[in-house]
Amino acid sequence: MDFAMWTLYNRPWNETLERAQWAEAVGYRSFWYADHLMPPTSDGATDPGDVHECWTMLAAIGAMVPRLRLVSMVSPVSIHHPVLLAKRAVTTDHISGGRAVLGLGAGWQANEHSGYGFELLEPGPRVKRFAEAIEIIHRLLHGERVTFKGDYFTLADAPLGPGPVNATLPIVVGTGSPFMLRLTARWADEWNTWGTPDEVARRTTRFLVACEKEGRDPGTLRRSAQANIYYVHTAQARAKAEKHATPDRTLIGGAAELVEQIGRYSELGVDEFAIGDNTFGETHEERIDQYAAFHADVLSQLR
Repeated sequence: MDFAMWTLYNRPWNETLERAQWAEAVGYRSFWYADHLMPPTSDGATDPGDVHECWTMLAAIGAMVPRLRLVSMVSPVSIHHPVLLAKRAVTTDHISGGRAVLGLGAGWQANEHSGYGFELLEPGPRVKRFAEAIEIIHRLLHGERVTFKGDYFTLADAPLGPGPVNATLPIVVGTGSPFMLRLTARWADEWNTWGTPDEVARRTTRFLVACEKEGRDPGTLRRSAQANIYYVHTAQARAKAEKHATPDRTLIGGAAELVEQIGRYSELGVDEFAIGDNTFGETHEERIDQYAAFHADVLSQLR
């Protein structure tokens, strides 16, 4: 199983670059970056916190770090037109020598939509808009000249040039709902999901059903997963982590516990597991130390 570095979008450029360089040096496969325009809030209010733009950051990392896959997690079609997303991904692909991966989503974060004037549709229409966008992007990335007339997007004999470096460019969709899973099976190259091993097992069952309904061999889709990770050394640290834990999305433990828990993802068919820095400290120095310790004590036991 491969591992991905996932650093928050408010980290300064120098820290983000340093983290990507370190991740590559110790053997991570991918670098993930969330595509948002502002931090989320529980009540939908706008937030003035720092957020760097995803595709600019991925392209810059791609120019300066030579081997990591570069993954948007995930770019919402409620904000980005599908042609612009395809263009951004392919441009990043050329800058990086063929390492871009387009993570694609329907959009969900209320405050960035209301604050910046993007329409966040009701769930049903939102998924229909996503269905149109992923079909358009898939076809463009596979070299078609696309003519398309839908409820949300219209293209007329539209080309995409240049094409991806490696003939096509992977699309990854992060989802757990039945219809979105079917769209993933129909159009995507990778499936991503959140959760503990037990939650991922439940979602994998639904994923396999969707593949069967679409006539897609599930072995042809790469799978990735992530969870919030609290690497703790004392009972006090464990109790503090448990207060912040999101049900079904959090792993808490010492080295041996986390080796066992993360190892289960591989048994479930997960090809790549992401290590986020949101629980690894409040300062740059704390995050560096925590990553180094986690890598030495946990990830090195899983290779």
